[in-house]
Amino acid sequence: MNHLFVDNLTVIDFAYLDPNRGLVGESWIADVVLGGELDEQGMVFDFSNVKRTIKRVIDELVDHRLVVPRGYAGVAWTEEKPDTFTWTLTDGSRIVHRGPDEAVVWLSAERVVPSAVAALLERELLAVLPGNVTDVQIHLREEVIEGCYYHYVHGLKKHLGNCQRIAHGHRSPIRIDRNGQRDYDLEKRWATLWCDIYVGSEEDVSGRWVDEHGVAYVTFEYEANQGEFALTLPEQRVYMMSTDTTVELIAAHMAGELKAEFPEDSIRVKAYEGVGKGAIASR
Repeated sequence: MNHLFVDNLTVIDFAYLDPNRGLVGESWIADVVLGGELDEQGMVFDFSNVKRTIKRVIDELVDHRLVVPRGYAGVAWTEEKPDTFTWTLTDGSRIVHRGPDEAVVWLSAERVVPSAVAALLERELLAVLPGNVTDVQIHLREEVIEGCYYHYVHGLKKHLGNCQRIAHGHRSPIRIDRNGQRDYDLEKRWATLWCDIYVGSEEDVSGRWVDEHGVAYVTFEYEANQGEFALTLPEQRVYMMSTDTTVELIAAHMAGELKAEFPEDSIRVKAYEGVGKGAIASR
């Protein structure tokens, strides 16, 4: 068998549900290996078609979606409300999601791990690749980050693309410079504050309440061009902003908060949105 490989084919920015961590933002780098017989061109698969076909399938299936493991005992939905499901965490609190089908991907597993997502992608790719390709291997990995990072989830209702989905996310490094020097303590503080957090916009809040167990909840709702979205989750798992939650506004918010704390200092925040992209704000 002959093999063709493509490293760093794409980055999948998505969110998933975990029994303990709740709603988790993630960014995985995808490497691909194709095995099979050579075609009439002497190739397993034309490199020019890799992004056009393989990257498209990967992006359409997982990127900017919420991945839900169907095998987890704490997930529930009804036929009366097929667009809504409830996720009960191990601490007894709940997350409720409502949205169009294309915003969610159901995984045949009890937990979301790279191997389970890769197996799903491999099956889908084998169905669309030429017959001479008989083996597909997907390797999903995290970026190696030397400094601090956080996992966050958000939704951008004004975005015309898939960022409008209310629960997609990223695993993101952060760099903070104070008076021209990198401040590792401030980076660690923000990474801790935003550990597995949902970054919500105040204008999208449709309700707040406390349940019979004393758990405070907040619900976000909005309508975008892909449909109606709603998300309810424990308020302790939310960080509120007064603006939308684009990475440009996130960087500006962080810089503003730090400038208020250190008014005499110069502040520069480099906030990433996943791998290799983001925004810079200086105050």
